[in-house]
Amino acid sequence: MLEASSFFDLTEFSHREIFQEAGYAWNGLKNLKAYMNSFDYSSFKNEELPDGIPLKNHLLYYQNSLQSGEGCTVSWDDVSKGKLSVTRAGQSLPGASVIMAGAVIMGQEIQLGKGVLIESGALIKGPAVIGDHTEIRQGAYVRGYCLTGKRCVIGHATEVKHSIFLNDAKAGHFAYLGDSILGNDANLGAGTKFANLRFLPGNVQVRTDKGLLDTGLRKLGAILGDRVQTGCNSVTNPGTLIGPDSILMPNTTADSGFHAPGKIIR
Repeated sequence: MLEASSFFDLTEFSHREIFQEAGYAWNGLKNLKAYMNSFDYSSFKNEELPDGIPLKNHLLYYQNSLQSGEGCTVSWDDVSKGKLSVTRAGQSLPGASVIMAGAVIMGQEIQLGKGVLIESGALIKGPAVIGDHTEIRQGAYVRGYCLTGKRCVIGHATEVKHSIFLNDAKAGHFAYLGDSILGNDANLGAGTKFANLRFLPGNVQVRTDKGLLDTGLRKLGAILGDRVQTGCNSVTNPGTLIGPDSILMPNTTADSGFHAPGKIIR
């Protein structure tokens, strides 16, 4: 009931090995740091990429290297549908990713997929792994140990820390995700917040029909299964697990513990 396979279809997720087949869904978070620390980030180095200082000019990430964006033309179409396009001297650069002037990168432990857009004003702190055709919008704060699949959105004024986005997961507006997991096609309404730390000392415990279960984690936000939606200004308590195809209604606070699939939480 609380295994990763009960929340997510991992078939198309490039990082599915982070989850243990028979383990609890939150074990993906326990494995996250070691998994991301094992990556080779050496291709994300360039003298034009200042550490912690806003970029003066666009940069491209193309064919596994950072390159100047000077002289390039960018079509800012629907990024998460694979429509970002870049040309240089009339020649198409298929799969090129764009880091816009004004973005801030802290550290060089960054991996970008194809067709990624990082907008002006976004701040990304490594380590971070950003999947193909993902959009990091203006004002987003990616605080380290963040991993996204393909076609994800981290939106305006959204803060993400030590979290996992599966394919097509979107947190478009004014959200906070700490120590959390979004399943495939999960979508957060504007202003959704995932609390991840108990007021009282001790690990986060998950309430189940068999009693409280110690997660072994001091911090645990929310785990949303595939296709879960949250309404605007909704909040989850630490250790909230919502099964696939559920809806958290607007202005609602979800109790900690397991919520069954297909449920409307009011």
